[in-house]
Amino acid sequence: MKVNNKFPQIVAKAKVDKALKFTSLAHHINKDLLCSIFGELKRNKACGIDNVTLENYASNLQSNIEELVLKMKNQTYCPKPVKRVYIPKLGKDEKRGLGIPSTEDKLVQLGVKNILESIYEQDFLDCSHGFRPNKSCHTAIIALNQTVMTKPVNFVVEVDIRKFFDNVSHYWLLRCLEERISDPNFLWIIKRFLKSGVVEDGLFIESDKGAPQGGNLSPLLSNIYLHYVLDLWFEKKFRSTSRNYMQLVRFCDDFVVTFESRKDAERFLTELRERFAKFGLEVSEDKTQLIEFGKKAFEKHKRNKTNLSSFNFLGFTHFMKKSRFGLTVIGHKTSKENLRRKLQTIKEWLRIARAKISFNEWIPILKAKLTGHYNYFGLSGNYRCLKQFYKQVISLMFKWINRRSQRKSIDWSTFMNYLQSTPLPQPRITVNIYKSKPTQ
Repeated sequence: MKVNNKFPQIVAKAKVDKALKFTSLAHHINKDLLCSIFGELKRNKACGIDNVTLENYASNLQSNIEELVLKMKNQTYCPKPVKRVYIPKLGKDEKRGLGIPSTEDKLVQLGVKNILESIYEQDFLDCSHGFRPNKSCHTAIIALNQTVMTKPVNFVVEVDIRKFFDNVSHYWLLRCLEERISDPNFLWIIKRFLKSGVVEDGLFIESDKGAPQGGNLSPLLSNIYLHYVLDLWFEKKFRSTSRNYMQLVRFCDDFVVTFESRKDAERFLTELRERFAKFGLEVSEDKTQLIEFGKKAFEKHKRNKTNLSSFNFLGFTHFMKKSRFGLTVIGHKTSKENLRRKLQTIKEWLRIARAKISFNEWIPILKAKLTGHYNYFGLSGNYRCLKQFYKQVISLMFKWINRRSQRKSIDWSTFMNYLQSTPLPQPRITVNIYKSKPTQ
């Protein structure tokens, strides 16, 4: 994700004066901006409820955008309700609701996002890693790794926010935005998106709270919300009440907090519940835990011959171990739930593909799936899990090749010879967390 440089004057003002409120922003969402960013919309994505594809909209782009800008100026612009679909949550049996906006609404959201990002990227703290330029899940894990390895960490609090995207308070979100923005026309556009509603199974549902996932704008609005509700509160209020070490690492609504003192960790959970309640959020008690964790804790449990707890964060299980050089280090491996979910996805795809496309057409698709898996999970020390995933995919391939008909299509020896001539990507480490540094 590239750093936003479309509005250098806004960036400069936001950086110099942290208390400045921007009074004139809506006029930036003009024909020139919308035409320039139209190419940034992702192709081959699902349509909204109007079924207008990107190609349909582009066929008459100039007049469509001129009409759109006029509607925003006259305040007759009305975003269409988003189409709600459900996808499985990674590593979980439940599903996540996604909202698919119309093509035109995606374009306006992208324009609003560019302006908001120019302002709030100057305000966001280093502990925030989700959906930000030069930040990623990997920078979050690198920050966690270096914190545990170099700071006096003895406890970790893993927090899950109950249905965060469904429970964002529109009132408090707008209050957060008003800390930096006092342009009523610009805020009006955001209000229209928040109130646009959703369509599910043909039925319209009003939205009085929440920020549906799936649009260009919801991740940034969520970051702004948690910047004020969580990040600033932790850094400016809670952290100042103790001399002991503590550190927050957040990726959108997923976060962990490391502590030196158990007393601070317990107090954090108590005060966090109170803080969240004020802003319409709730801690998911069955998915939130306080565990003993860190180098000292590992050595103590080793002496007592007991197991030290681990925790999951961003699809990885994080645990303490001994390195091959005898040092106590933090390890990161693909969580069992994620591994199971990924393999189930491959299995379902193979089951469908066996009857619809030829075997030779499987290979490029499987190559892309394996490469994507390695790019995300290829962290230092996770090679064993990558190898396990690769072997399971090979086994699933062989199984479903021989399910294409009642007769066995190929034996194992022939299958191995084929893979030697047409190999799939081998497991590889793509992110060396020991040589990387968190983005500042």
